[in-house]
Amino acid sequence: MDTLTFDSADLEVTEDFLSRAYARMRIGSSTPDAGRAQIRRTAIAPVSVDELTLDFEMSYSVTPLGRICLCLVHEGTVQDHHFQGTQDTFGPGDVVLFAPPDLPYSGRICHARYNITMLDPALLAQVAAGPDDARPVRLTGHRPRSATAAAHLTRTIAHLRDSVLADPATADQPLIATTAVQHLAASVLNTFPNTAQPEPTPADRRDAHPAMLRRALAYIDDHADQPITIADIATAAHVTARALQYAFRRHLNTTPLAHLRRVRLAHAHQDLTTATPDSGATVTAIAARWGFHHPGRFATLYRHTYQRTPHTTLTNG
Repeated sequence: MDTLTFDSADLEVTEDFLSRAYARMRIGSSTPDAGRAQIRRTAIAPVSVDELTLDFEMSYSVTPLGRICLCLVHEGTVQDHHFQGTQDTFGPGDVVLFAPPDLPYSGRICHARYNITMLDPALLAQVAAGPDDARPVRLTGHRPRSATAAAHLTRTIAHLRDSVLADPATADQPLIATTAVQHLAASVLNTFPNTAQPEPTPADRRDAHPAMLRRALAYIDDHADQPITIADIATAAHVTARALQYAFRRHLNTTPLAHLRRVRLAHAHQDLTTATPDSGATVTAIAARWGFHHPGRFATLYRHTYQRTPHTTLTNG
């Protein structure tokens, strides 16, 4: 996990830092000697989450980032934000796409505290495409489809920031990091209009047969201890992610990631059962080993599945 912090009241220093942390940009202010910029970044490749506070009015003109850039406003406003054919103003509670990765943008930050979450555009294809649908997935609108979708994305960003990135030991767990990043990418697709085709095509439906499903299940069983993605499972099964998801829904009434979670839970159960008193094993460590970073949620899921607490299993076998 990577972290960085910045705190300066010097506009030139702030411009230099922002150009290095984001993309080449020009900034300005009508009161350059009265403003202070504070930034804290936490990141796991290929996602970064920044919290920014600018206690002055700052104009910006930014070259293309090459990344998906989401903005969540906590306080203040972002005014006259402009990119190709679009101009808008954002206020507290708004979560928006700042601009497509390949376009420049400009605007004004007005005494604002806000979040910037950036992710590699290729992540969208990992949760929406497969080997027979390798076209890039693009977001086609900068505003969420609905207030419900926006609220879900806001919670997802907060969870990533506060429950994963806040603890370096947690963020450095490969299974945890991969699961969190996939969840963010899926939430972004659920929130903004995009070019992904969510419904299976006739070819996807033909491919969603039991033999394909068996290949997918075998791959999950063999790689549950690794940070695999939906795209990895689809590639192993020789189908698109849509066909994969349709097959799991049709034949098992679940999703590939939900099944992967159950397989990992079973491995955690086995580790809890076989741990010896002198091994030093803990519920938290075993849960994290299998990608469950939130002890309370792991305990709830475990108790629902095995009708006892993970601590009871660890203690009594």
